[in-house]
Amino acid sequence: MSANTQVPEKIRIEDVYKVYGRNEARGVEMLRKGADRQQVLAETGCTVGLAGVSAGIPEGQVTCIMGLSGSGKSTLVRHLNRLIDPSAGRILLDGRNILELDMPALRELRRRHISMVFQAFGLMPHMNVLDNVAFGLLVRGDPRRQARQVAGQWLERVGLADYGGHFPDELSGGMRQRVGLARALAIDADVLLMDEAFSALDPLIRYDMQDQLLELQQRLRKTIVFITHDIQEALRLGDHIVILRDGRVEQIGAPKEIREQPVNEYVERFVVHRDEHKS
Repeated sequence: MSANTQVPEKIRIEDVYKVYGRNEARGVEMLRKGADRQQVLAETGCTVGLAGVSAGIPEGQVTCIMGLSGSGKSTLVRHLNRLIDPSAGRILLDGRNILELDMPALRELRRRHISMVFQAFGLMPHMNVLDNVAFGLLVRGDPRRQARQVAGQWLERVGLADYGGHFPDELSGGMRQRVGLARALAIDADVLLMDEAFSALDPLIRYDMQDQLLELQQRLRKTIVFITHDIQEALRLGDHIVILRDGRVEQIGAPKEIREQPVNEYVERFVVHRDEHKS
């Protein structure tokens, strides 16, 4: 595996395991001794989500974590804001182990330092667009007038300045995802997590959203963790790519390295499929 050593790490994932079931500790022990997820399931009845993932997330870049369904990519991203706690391992943000945070500190982490955009938009249907974007600011205690002003500025940035008074069900899928992106950016967090944020969109709208994210990133330089199952999307958006299979890391590297130096047949198949699709 290769990692980006030129840019400081914002997040460090160290030997993270996630095993679901009553025999969690036994499952982790088996994985550490080289068992695969099928063996763990057969002997313990436990399901393996992650099997010893280690990776660095460079500061101010887009890191794409990709793999097929069941590879562990969405499980992994939910560990980064502790929607899920691991069975074993450490997750460091700016050198601090977030697994040691108590609930007040964890709430502060989510309100100010890490935001998230979900695949299914996650908008409040009873709130208009402006208040949806302002929601995170209001939750953390910002004055309502100030929160709505900031929300309006972000709606303008994502091209929805005229839709603040509309409700989510009045918008297209692409527009709703722009609202979700504006809401995540409004709290001005250092880290933005995006869990297959564009995968439910039509291809042309998806491409437009990729363009918009790249344009915003040019100005904002956020640390973005973008989950995708699409190698074309990963290669287009990512400064840094982590490829998972069955809860384990297959390869880490820059897009050029993934394209030109795949470490095994599994990674090579992704790249070949991309080139065949392009032709």
